Amino acid sequence: MSGVSDPVAQYMARIRNAQRADHTYVDIPASKLKRAITQILLEKGYVKNYLNIDDGKQGLLRVYLKYDEYGDPAIRMMERVSQPGRREYAGSDNLPEVKNGLGVAILSTSRGVMSDKEARRFGVGGEVLAKVF
Repeated sequence: MSGVSDPVAQYMARIRNAQRADHTYVDIPASKLKRAITQILLEKGYVKNYLNIDDGKQGLLRVYLKYDEYGDPAIRMMERVSQPGRREYAGSDNLPEVKNGLGVAILSTSRGVMSDKEARRFGVGGEVLAKVF
């Protein structure tokens, strides 16, 4: 295994695994990027809530997962797009659209981490981190 780590992929794997196990929440080591992604997921209705927990180190994010009335997770698909070995960028004129606008693409732009819809509104492009549906 290589020495390259991908914290965003690990973040998404923890959420996927917790949903498969029907957990109500999942604890994830915190970072500014993970907080920004979680905030977008909260705004778009994919998670119930999240807490910042101070553990004396880098902190934890406690993400409360959301399920529908049938027990199916709100996040049906979470895909990492840009990876450490293969970065993917999108200009402001060709931003990705997930499931014809039903999903959300999360981008890292010069104005911070934002959804594809916000990036279109501001007219900025950036690195496509993930697609969520």
